Amino acid sequence: MATSAVAGFCSALRFLLLVLLLPSLAAASNVTYDHRSLIISGRRRLLISASIHYPRSVPAMWPKLVAGAKDGGADCIETYVFWNGHETAPGQYYFEDRFDLVRFIRVVKDAGLYLILRIGPFVAAEWNFGGVPVWLHYVPGTVFRTNNEPFKSHMKSFTTYIVDMMKKEQLFASQGGNIILAQIENEYGDSGEQAYGAGGKPYAMWAASMALAQNTGVPWIMCQQYDAPDPVINTCNSFYCDQFQPNSPTKPKMWTENWPGWFQTFGEGNPHRPPEDVAFAVARFFEKGGSLQNYYVYHGGTNFGRTTGGPFITTSYDYDAPIDEYGLRRFPKWAHLRELHKSIKLCEHTLLYGNTTFLSLGPKQEADVYTGQSGGCVAFLANIDSDKDKVVTFRNRQYDLPAWSVSILPDCKNVVFNTAKVQSQTVMVDMVPESLQASKPDRWSIFREKTGIWGKNDFIRNGFVDHINTTKDSTDYLWYTTSFSVDGSHSSKGSHAVLNIDSKGHGVHAFLNNALIGSAYGNGSKSSFTAGLPINLRTGKNELALLSMTIGLQNAGPFYEWVGAGLTSVKISGLKNGTIDLSSNNWAYKIGLEGEYYSLFKPNQGSNQRWIPQSEPPKNQPLTWYKVIVDVPQGDDPVGIDMQSMGKGLAWLNGNAIGRYWPRTSSTDNRCTPNCNYRGKFSPDKCRTGCGNPTQRWYHIPRSWFHPSGNTLVVFEEKGGDPTKITFSRRVVTSACSFVSEHYPSIDLESWDKSTTNDGTATAKVQLFCPKGKNISSVKFASFGNPSGTCRSYQRGSCHHPNSLSIAEKACLNINSCTVSLSDEVFGKDICPGVTKTLAVEADCS
Repeated sequence: MATSAVAGFCSALRFLLLVLLLPSLAAASNVTYDHRSLIISGRRRLLISASIHYPRSVPAMWPKLVAGAKDGGADCIETYVFWNGHETAPGQYYFEDRFDLVRFIRVVKDAGLYLILRIGPFVAAEWNFGGVPVWLHYVPGTVFRTNNEPFKSHMKSFTTYIVDMMKKEQLFASQGGNIILAQIENEYGDSGEQAYGAGGKPYAMWAASMALAQNTGVPWIMCQQYDAPDPVINTCNSFYCDQFQPNSPTKPKMWTENWPGWFQTFGEGNPHRPPEDVAFAVARFFEKGGSLQNYYVYHGGTNFGRTTGGPFITTSYDYDAPIDEYGLRRFPKWAHLRELHKSIKLCEHTLLYGNTTFLSLGPKQEADVYTGQSGGCVAFLANIDSDKDKVVTFRNRQYDLPAWSVSILPDCKNVVFNTAKVQSQTVMVDMVPESLQASKPDRWSIFREKTGIWGKNDFIRNGFVDHINTTKDSTDYLWYTTSFSVDGSHSSKGSHAVLNIDSKGHGVHAFLNNALIGSAYGNGSKSSFTAGLPINLRTGKNELALLSMTIGLQNAGPFYEWVGAGLTSVKISGLKNGTIDLSSNNWAYKIGLEGEYYSLFKPNQGSNQRWIPQSEPPKNQPLTWYKVIVDVPQGDDPVGIDMQSMGKGLAWLNGNAIGRYWPRTSSTDNRCTPNCNYRGKFSPDKCRTGCGNPTQRWYHIPRSWFHPSGNTLVVFEEKGGDPTKITFSRRVVTSACSFVSEHYPSIDLESWDKSTTNDGTATAKVQLFCPKGKNISSVKFASFGNPSGTCRSYQRGSCHHPNSLSIAEKACLNINSCTVSLSDEVFGKDICPGVTKTLAVEADCS
């Protein structure tokens, strides 16, 4: 055969092989379910998932966030679809930048993970207006989330648009994609169906029927929907779902929202759910037959944008995800859950195909045992006592069970994991400040808003209009202005007159004769408020300007779209001749701020003559815009902007909205405790920290938003602050700690083989590691004996090996990671017989 012919034949053969291989590279998966689990391509699957809400981060962050979830043991990523971000006006769609849903799903697919698509399209999610477009509220005759034709028509249209987009991109598993589940509606049966009366159940049933008619080829779910009709699967959202049962014996047990924390409200401390309790809840869920569990947490930069979040939820670095680089500060023991996931995966086949037996081991101790036909055996030993540690006997062996803990035995003999025994290290993260490095000598410019009406008023009314119905969420701000006259007969009776304001929310700044006299706000659970502000009236004409503010719209609750905002009553009391009621006055209205109208936050505003250069910006001035040119912070650590010196307002970098800032100080009541006991059921009032500190301080700025130099930072300050004290802060892992006792499980989960006999003689060990590119530079604390405390506050106990520090230094100094065994070979003769030995180590990373 001629050479050219051979070459042509080989080329054709390669092409044919490629064609033949294509189906296997993107093979369609048949996704069904039975009472045990989802069945993907004929195989039951036990799935661990993590939520990543794509618009709450930027595309440059997505690969790392997804990789972090996978490293944590996730098989799936779960996300809502945010209707109001995608359909910006009726029939006008947006899928760019942070809202590029297809791109996000492909990032997840490229990482080898499945995806759960929660279309909603109502999502709640602590997202503005629950994810429903504001414009829909103004479509005549529309009532959200009930048997209402206008709402159902728009909901169906958007759902179909999303499903068709997924089909076009072949992203459903039935097409070879990675979407294995879709969700319609969200937590409706839990809080909506009854409240909506006769329209509730028909709407829920219509939503299910409409979703099934989309023919996605994958199952549909409805979370917290107790009456979800077959074949739609009802799922659980809660702190604990081990006792949840689906509404049909043919449906699997799924947990779509495991809440690792709770939402702070301004004026309260920040609740932190202990990782031991999260692990306990997850282990109990799989022990009791669960098959899919999703951590409902946020990933990176949830403060982006003016309207992200509901009332009084403007999230920052203090509320982020445990499984990404941005959340280690809030939840430093995620690695503990990663070990839990590995342990559960060792049990997968027996859990999904075996038979289960329940055993009582004591008053509050129990075992669930799974046995397979091939001889496999898995046991969960649980101590649900919230106070007392126990030693239980199971199959003629004794097992130590701390209070409120579960031990996992993949072979019914050896404990590979206990939820209360945290063997993984704790990583400590600091916000390292950096001054705003100027790119230009005269770096500051300012613009002062006019108090009250700027330009022409938009309209005049007798009395008050509703804020939200007027602005339609196009801005946070609405000016209410009026004037009134006071003569000598109205002078006060020896005390100041008082301006009394009633408002439906969310906040107000009051200006009398162009001077700020005070501010008032609602709170996270009640947006309405009243305020009494002392004032000094002048004889003659007085000008009153009230800046009403919204801070995100309601995101959930029956008929939430009808919850209003703005002023309802304004009176002046404390006068000789009685109270002056201004409520029915002529009020002039202006929507928004002048700086917003002129887009002062946009880049390339250097030629805008409204900006006034300043060598030193004014401080403590209300209604002031600041602009400064800054350089990018050094390194590649995540960056936050520290707004502790400011009052309240908005910020942008290079035209990108960082979001609202409000470093409001929390109350100093006694609900915060220095120590948190993981034992017992978690609630939003448990394990609060940070009382008396700012509820928010650092706001994430993606590094992809920075230019190499010449970055424009714009801040609008409402109340007054010191912009010279604004700093960038790099989020840096600075230390690592470990606290391990000799009775902790010591089996290596990576290499353990159930067929290998384990005599239980392996010793526990401390493992420490620093981030890539850093080494352990010093060991600040080490004690082998009975130390106590937590990371950065360890203390020696009555038993302490004198060479603890030198042993740890020898093993760990100047390397990236190290291991120290709690063995006689390392520490020698037992210096405290009868004492259970623990090794605590704190090391610096640099």
